[in-house]
Amino acid sequence: MEPTLAAEKIFSIGPLPITNTLLTSWVVTLILIAFATLVSRNLSMVPKTLQNLAEAALEPLYDLTESLAGEKTKAFLPYVASFFFFIIVGNYIGLLPGVGTIGFHTVEHGKEVFVPFFRSINSDLNTTLALALVSVIATHYLAIKYLGLGGYLGKFFSLNPIFLFVGLIELVGEFTKIASLSFRLFGNVFAGETVLATASSKLFAFFVPIPFYFLEIIVGFVQALIFAILTLVFMVILTEKHANDH
Repeated sequence: MEPTLAAEKIFSIGPLPITNTLLTSWVVTLILIAFATLVSRNLSMVPKTLQNLAEAALEPLYDLTESLAGEKTKAFLPYVASFFFFIIVGNYIGLLPGVGTIGFHTVEHGKEVFVPFFRSINSDLNTTLALALVSVIATHYLAIKYLGLGGYLGKFFSLNPIFLFVGLIELVGEFTKIASLSFRLFGNVFAGETVLATASSKLFAFFVPIPFYFLEIIVGFVQALIFAILTLVFMVILTEKHANDH
Protein backbone atom coordinates (compact mmCIF):
# COMPACT_ATOMS: atom_id res chain seq x y z
CA MET A 1 0.00 0.00 0.00
CA GLU A 2 1.40 3.36 -1.04
CA PRO A 3 0.10 6.56 0.58
CA THR A 4 -1.82 8.91 -1.66
CA LEU A 5 -1.87 12.67 -1.41
CA ALA A 6 -5.65 12.79 -1.02
CA ALA A 7 -7.35 11.25 1.99
CA GLU A 8 -9.58 8.32 1.04
CA LYS A 9 -13.34 8.49 1.60
CA ILE A 10 -14.77 5.82 3.91
CA PHE A 11 -18.45 6.82 3.74
CA SER A 12 -20.65 9.89 3.49
CA ILE A 13 -23.08 11.64 5.79
CA GLY A 14 -25.39 13.35 3.34
CA PRO A 15 -23.19 15.55 1.13
CA LEU A 16 -20.31 15.40 3.65
CA PRO A 17 -17.60 12.85 2.75
CA ILE A 18 -16.04 11.17 5.79
CA THR A 19 -12.38 10.38 5.07
CA ASN A 20 -9.99 8.15 6.97
CA THR A 21 -8.01 11.15 8.24
CA LEU A 22 -11.23 12.75 9.51
CA LEU A 23 -12.08 9.54 11.38
CA THR A 24 -8.62 9.55 12.93
CA SER A 25 -8.97 13.21 13.92
CA TRP A 26 -12.20 12.33 15.76
CA VAL A 27 -10.35 9.58 17.62
CA VAL A 28 -7.56 12.01 18.56
CA THR A 29 -10.11 14.59 19.74
CA LEU A 30 -11.98 12.02 21.86
CA ILE A 31 -8.73 10.81 23.45
CA LEU A 32 -7.70 14.35 24.40
CA ILE A 33 -11.18 15.24 25.71
CA ALA A 34 -11.38 12.01 27.73
CA PHE A 35 -7.93 12.55 29.23
CA ALA A 36 -8.65 16.19 30.11
CA THR A 37 -11.98 15.20 31.67
CA LEU A 38 -10.43 12.47 33.81
CA VAL A 39 -7.64 14.75 35.00
CA SER A 40 -9.92 17.69 35.81
CA ARG A 41 -12.32 15.55 37.84
CA ASN A 42 -9.75 14.61 40.47
CA LEU A 43 -7.50 17.65 40.83
CA SER A 44 -5.69 17.82 44.14
CA MET A 45 -2.76 19.55 45.81
CA VAL A 46 -1.03 16.17 45.95
CA PRO A 47 -1.26 15.02 42.32
CA LYS A 48 -1.91 11.40 41.44
CA THR A 49 -0.84 9.46 38.36
CA LEU A 50 -2.92 11.19 35.65
CA GLN A 51 -2.49 14.64 37.17
CA ASN A 52 1.26 14.03 37.46
CA LEU A 53 1.36 13.07 33.80
CA ALA A 54 -0.65 16.12 32.76
CA GLU A 55 1.50 18.49 34.82
CA ALA A 56 4.71 16.93 33.51
CA ALA A 57 3.48 17.47 29.94
CA LEU A 58 2.17 21.00 30.51
CA GLU A 59 4.95 22.43 32.67
CA PRO A 60 7.60 22.67 29.90
CA LEU A 61 5.04 24.30 27.58
CA TYR A 62 4.06 26.72 30.33
CA ASP A 63 7.68 27.65 31.01
CA LEU A 64 8.34 28.12 27.30
CA THR A 65 5.25 30.27 26.84
CA GLU A 66 6.01 32.34 29.92
CA SER A 67 9.58 33.00 28.77
CA LEU A 68 8.28 34.56 25.56
CA ALA A 69 4.81 35.87 26.38
CA GLY A 70 5.24 37.01 30.00
CA GLU A 71 1.95 38.32 31.37
CA LYS A 72 0.08 37.04 28.31
CA THR A 73 0.93 33.42 29.15
CA LYS A 74 -2.56 32.51 30.40
CA ALA A 75 -4.10 33.77 27.17
CA PHE A 76 -1.58 32.11 24.84
CA LEU A 77 -0.99 28.78 26.59
CA PRO A 78 -4.37 27.17 25.74
CA TYR A 79 -3.70 27.67 22.02
CA VAL A 80 -0.07 26.58 22.17
CA ALA A 81 -0.80 23.48 24.26
CA SER A 82 -3.84 22.52 22.16
CA PHE A 83 -1.85 22.62 18.93
CA PHE A 84 1.04 20.68 20.45
CA PHE A 85 -1.02 17.87 21.97
CA PHE A 86 -3.41 17.52 19.03
CA ILE A 87 -0.54 17.28 16.55
CA ILE A 88 1.70 14.98 18.58
CA VAL A 89 -1.12 12.58 19.49
CA GLY A 90 -2.23 12.58 15.85
CA ASN A 91 1.33 11.87 14.71
CA TYR A 92 1.82 9.01 17.17
CA ILE A 93 -1.56 7.42 16.47
CA GLY A 94 -0.49 7.34 12.82
CA LEU A 95 2.41 5.09 13.85
CA LEU A 96 0.23 2.50 15.61
CA PRO A 97 -0.11 -0.97 14.03
CA GLY A 98 -3.19 -1.17 11.85
CA VAL A 99 -3.33 2.54 11.07
CA GLY A 100 -2.88 2.74 7.34
CA THR A 101 -2.82 -1.06 6.94
CA ILE A 102 -6.30 -2.25 7.98
CA GLY A 103 -9.07 -1.38 5.58
CA PHE A 104 -10.91 -2.61 2.53
CA HIS A 105 -10.48 -2.84 -1.22
CA THR A 106 -12.62 -0.92 -3.66
CA VAL A 107 -12.64 -0.25 -7.38
CA GLU A 108 -11.89 3.26 -8.65
CA HIS A 109 -11.63 4.07 -12.35
CA GLY A 110 -11.58 0.37 -13.14
CA LYS A 111 -8.66 -0.31 -10.82
CA GLU A 112 -8.72 -2.02 -7.44
CA VAL A 113 -7.33 0.18 -4.67
CA PHE A 114 -6.82 -0.32 -0.96
CA VAL A 115 -8.52 2.14 1.41
CA PRO A 116 -7.36 2.11 5.06
CA PHE A 117 -9.95 2.86 7.75
CA PHE A 118 -7.56 5.15 9.60
CA ARG A 119 -4.64 7.27 8.46
CA SER A 120 -2.27 9.79 10.05
CA ILE A 121 -4.20 13.05 10.29
CA ASN A 122 -1.28 15.28 9.36
CA SER A 123 -0.60 13.39 6.14
CA ASP A 124 -3.75 15.15 4.88
CA LEU A 125 -3.14 18.73 3.71
CA ASN A 126 -6.74 19.59 4.64
CA THR A 127 -5.92 18.93 8.30
CA THR A 128 -2.68 20.89 8.39
CA LEU A 129 -4.28 23.74 6.46
CA ALA A 130 -7.13 23.86 8.98
CA LEU A 131 -4.62 23.94 11.86
CA ALA A 132 -2.70 26.76 10.17
CA LEU A 133 -5.89 28.77 9.60
CA VAL A 134 -6.93 28.38 13.24
CA SER A 135 -3.43 29.42 14.31
CA VAL A 136 -3.40 32.58 12.19
CA ILE A 137 -7.01 33.54 13.00
CA ALA A 138 -6.36 33.08 16.74
CA THR A 139 -3.22 35.19 16.45
CA HIS A 140 -5.11 38.06 14.85
CA TYR A 141 -7.95 37.75 17.36
CA LEU A 142 -5.47 38.09 20.23
CA ALA A 143 -3.80 41.04 18.48
CA ILE A 144 -7.13 42.89 18.33
CA LYS A 145 -7.82 41.93 21.96
CA TYR A 146 -4.53 43.35 23.24
CA LEU A 147 -4.00 46.26 20.86
CA GLY A 148 -7.55 47.31 20.13
CA LEU A 149 -8.85 47.59 16.59
CA GLY A 150 -7.04 50.88 15.96
CA GLY A 151 -3.70 49.56 17.20
CA TYR A 152 -4.17 46.36 15.24
CA LEU A 153 -4.89 48.17 11.96
CA GLY A 154 -2.01 50.53 12.69
CA LYS A 155 0.37 47.60 12.35
CA PHE A 156 -0.46 47.34 8.66
CA PHE A 157 -1.74 50.75 7.57
CA SER A 158 -0.21 54.20 8.04
CA LEU A 159 -0.31 57.64 6.46
CA ASN A 160 3.47 57.49 6.26
CA PRO A 161 4.28 55.95 2.82
CA ILE A 162 7.30 54.04 4.17
CA PHE A 163 5.38 52.58 7.13
CA LEU A 164 2.47 51.80 4.82
CA PHE A 165 4.76 49.87 2.45
CA VAL A 166 6.30 47.92 5.33
CA GLY A 167 2.86 47.27 6.78
CA LEU A 168 1.53 45.91 3.50
CA ILE A 169 4.52 43.57 3.26
CA GLU A 170 3.76 42.37 6.78
CA LEU A 171 0.13 41.85 5.79
CA VAL A 172 1.17 39.67 2.87
CA GLY A 173 3.44 37.81 5.28
CA GLU A 174 0.41 36.93 7.41
CA PHE A 175 -1.00 34.97 4.47
CA THR A 176 2.30 33.20 3.82
CA LYS A 177 2.23 31.96 7.43
CA ILE A 178 -0.72 29.76 6.49
CA ALA A 179 1.23 28.08 3.70
CA SER A 180 4.39 27.84 5.79
CA LEU A 181 2.71 26.21 8.79
CA SER A 182 0.52 23.82 6.80
CA PHE A 183 3.05 22.63 4.21
CA ARG A 184 5.88 22.17 6.73
CA LEU A 185 3.79 19.87 8.91
CA PHE A 186 2.15 18.06 5.99
CA GLY A 187 5.41 17.54 4.10
CA ASN A 188 7.28 16.00 7.01
CA VAL A 189 4.47 13.69 8.10
CA PHE A 190 3.54 12.59 4.58
CA ALA A 191 7.20 11.92 3.75
CA GLY A 192 7.54 9.77 6.86
CA GLU A 193 4.38 7.86 6.02
CA THR A 194 5.70 7.18 2.53
CA VAL A 195 9.07 5.98 3.83
CA LEU A 196 7.42 3.61 6.32
CA ALA A 197 5.06 2.24 3.69
CA THR A 198 7.96 1.65 1.28
CA ALA A 199 10.17 0.00 3.91
CA SER A 200 7.32 -2.23 5.09
CA SER A 201 6.66 -3.54 1.61
CA LYS A 202 10.19 -4.87 1.08
CA LEU A 203 11.93 -8.05 2.19
CA PHE A 204 12.49 -8.31 5.97
CA ALA A 205 9.53 -5.97 6.38
CA PHE A 206 9.38 -6.77 10.10
CA PHE A 207 12.90 -5.44 10.71
CA VAL A 208 13.62 -2.78 8.08
CA PRO A 209 10.99 -0.24 9.27
CA ILE A 210 12.12 -0.28 12.94
CA PRO A 211 14.78 2.48 12.61
CA PHE A 212 12.32 4.56 10.62
CA TYR A 213 9.70 4.18 13.37
CA PHE A 214 12.15 5.56 15.92
CA LEU A 215 12.94 8.40 13.53
CA GLU A 216 9.24 9.15 13.05
CA ILE A 217 8.73 9.25 16.82
CA ILE A 218 11.33 12.01 17.00
CA VAL A 219 9.98 13.80 13.90
CA GLY A 220 6.42 13.62 15.26
CA PHE A 221 7.49 15.34 18.47
CA VAL A 222 9.66 17.94 16.73
CA GLN A 223 6.97 18.89 14.22
CA ALA A 224 4.36 19.32 16.96
CA LEU A 225 6.79 21.47 18.95
CA ILE A 226 7.76 23.58 15.92
CA PHE A 227 4.12 24.29 15.07
CA ALA A 228 3.36 25.26 18.67
CA ILE A 229 6.47 27.45 19.00
CA LEU A 230 5.86 29.23 15.69
CA THR A 231 2.28 29.92 16.72
CA LEU A 232 3.54 31.31 20.04
CA VAL A 233 6.14 33.51 18.35
CA PHE A 234 3.58 34.85 15.86
CA MET A 235 1.23 35.67 18.74
CA VAL A 236 3.93 37.45 20.73
CA ILE A 237 5.08 39.51 17.73
CA LEU A 238 1.62 40.52 16.55
CA THR A 239 0.39 41.52 20.01
CA GLU A 240 3.41 43.73 20.68
CA LYS A 241 2.87 47.44 20.33
CA HIS A 242 5.02 49.49 17.97
CA ALA A 243 7.76 51.49 19.66
CA ASN A 244 6.02 54.75 18.73
CA ASP A 245 2.77 53.52 20.35
CA HIS A 246 4.21 53.32 23.86
